[in-house]
Amino acid sequence: MAVQPAQKALSDTSDELLDDTLGLLHRKALTILKRIRDGALDPETGKKVGPSYAISKAAALVGRTASAIREAERDGRLAARDRTASGHRVQYTLEELDHMRGVFGTRPWRAPEDPPAIISVSNFKGGVGKSTLALHLAQHFAIRGYRVLFIDCDSQASSTMMFGYRPDVDLGEDDTLYGHFHNPELLGVRSIIRKTHFFGLDLIPANLKLYNLEYEIAGYLAQNQSFDVIDLIAQAIDTVVDDYDVVVMDPPPALGMVSMAVLQAANAMVIPAPPSVIDFASTVSFIDMARTTMKQLEQLGGRIKPAYNFVRLVGSRVDDSKSMHREILAMMRQVFGGAMLNSVLKVSAEIDNASSRMKTVYELDKPVTSHEVHNRCMRFMGDVCHEIEQDVLRTWPSRAGQFA
Repeated sequence: MAVQPAQKALSDTSDELLDDTLGLLHRKALTILKRIRDGALDPETGKKVGPSYAISKAAALVGRTASAIREAERDGRLAARDRTASGHRVQYTLEELDHMRGVFGTRPWRAPEDPPAIISVSNFKGGVGKSTLALHLAQHFAIRGYRVLFIDCDSQASSTMMFGYRPDVDLGEDDTLYGHFHNPELLGVRSIIRKTHFFGLDLIPANLKLYNLEYEIAGYLAQNQSFDVIDLIAQAIDTVVDDYDVVVMDPPPALGMVSMAVLQAANAMVIPAPPSVIDFASTVSFIDMARTTMKQLEQLGGRIKPAYNFVRLVGSRVDDSKSMHREILAMMRQVFGGAMLNSVLKVSAEIDNASSRMKTVYELDKPVTSHEVHNRCMRFMGDVCHEIEQDVLRTWPSRAGQFA
């Protein structure tokens, strides 16, 4: 039946109204995001600033005593430390910690024979703490002196935003993996790697344009009957991985084409799983679908199934005050056994408040809530990341004696 002029006019008016309404909401939201982002920037430089540490904490991170640092400053191996107006030592930046490690010979970098850790922090359900864990894990490694590459593979770009970007405003399609996939020879993955405010932590950012890869990879598979496109992330990493000890990937919360490419590129997987019935069921489904997908790629594409050095599950968004959380967490430990981390990511107001400032808890220069809440949050976050760090070190032949 033909559309009557009156109906068409009404439809056009409705479309315009919807477009105008959504456009207005989008502009208002961008204004708020800019305000939040600007609040996270240093007013003098207009950039985010990485953490700094007092001499006692710096010494612990470097692997020497505070006395050893003072002695090195006295004998000229390290530059003399400036003082604040109140007479305290100026705190040490991550770049200065790296220089100290170079002087003391305590850099934890992998040996040439050690495989780089390429970690996917994965789950296909949103709201499980995936990006929160991925970001803190990458920063944990950087704080401890490892060379880290963070790859944001999620078109929502939450992680990219935490590095101080408004992804869909500040970045174009050629700044992400999307541009690299379209022009790998022209661009090269090195051209899209960015230094960040966190010394030792580099970034391949994402924005909404990356979502188009889901359709384009699927279209390529249908048209060419070739599964080589699934290797694009792995191939990109291979060209730069010699510069890094650890690669952390934040894939989309879905088992689509990009997530499959991430799983194909990884050699380790960390799965955050909140202790609720719905999230537990979703995690079980994710594990089965990931296993099935990798097996199908192996059978249909004649591919070699990726070898994982470890797969770990971590209880996330855990609330100790809820008896159901405690019960389901105990059940998860019984089901998953040694694959579960001993430590868990708990619900914390400190994480939420830091995020509202476009920061992680590792970037806070002082507690947002209370010292007690802050210290508790830092402790459980550090415990989780430390366990994963130990898993990585176990895969390095040069550290074999450490775990004998």
